[in-house]
Amino acid sequence: MTATTLSAADLTTGRGSPAQFLNDVWVLTKRSIARIRREPETLSEVTIQPVMFVLMFAYVFGGAIALPGGGNYHEYLIGGMLGMSLAQTAPGTAVAVVSDMSTGLIDRFRSLPMSRAAVLTARTIADLLTQMIGAAVVAGVGLAIGWRVHTGPGDVIEAFALALLFGYAFTWAGVCLGMVLRSPEAAQQTGFIIFLPLTFISSAFVPIQGMPGWLQPIAEWNPMSSLAAACRQLFGNPNPAALVDAWPAQHAELAVVCWSLVMLAVFAPLAVHLYRNKGR
Repeated sequence: MTATTLSAADLTTGRGSPAQFLNDVWVLTKRSIARIRREPETLSEVTIQPVMFVLMFAYVFGGAIALPGGGNYHEYLIGGMLGMSLAQTAPGTAVAVVSDMSTGLIDRFRSLPMSRAAVLTARTIADLLTQMIGAAVVAGVGLAIGWRVHTGPGDVIEAFALALLFGYAFTWAGVCLGMVLRSPEAAQQTGFIIFLPLTFISSAFVPIQGMPGWLQPIAEWNPMSSLAAACRQLFGNPNPAALVDAWPAQHAELAVVCWSLVMLAVFAPLAVHLYRNKGR
């Protein structure tokens, strides 16, 4: 086995060529997609929930939120909502991983001649596809409530690409969470406990300037704030974060890329390590 192939520790058996790895990923991704077709209700977190949150914040809370520098709150909201709708798939990933572990499906995968890394990679790719659906739903409901883009197609593509990159990286955190918990209920509750503060202690829904002084630095360095600011900037929407004198706010796009790469570098190898040692 050459240095460019997967290590023996990552394989259930001796298979290890890149072509075989990609084939394993493809087969397992199709399995996850087929499961979604049989159980379409699993898409509720990227379809129904984003619609509810957009309408609730736009028409219930939006009138009470003033934006520093002015601007339409409906346009401000969509940048933050896009990040939330993608990041909230991570708890669902954790639940799916725990369910597969508890039902013995992972044990069956271990007995097959496939890469262990492929099992987790396929899971995250399937979730990336659902995140694309969620992004489309957020954009659609945003247009319905008056959200508009004031920049060019290139900026719009970049905004969605950054959001999907962040969402995909965050999914690996969900995989790690699923590996260390023992029941779907625990995964759902723990994901909610982690996800809720991460979303609301950010500029996703309210400007950082309106938060208490001790909380503002936390929100400024929250990756969700960086993603929201980057999307708003690329969409040409109101972006009060541009008035904040903090590195993530002044370099939002670069901050999103850095956060995403750090999460991938930490959580992807950790997830494979946890998976490799789960049955030992």
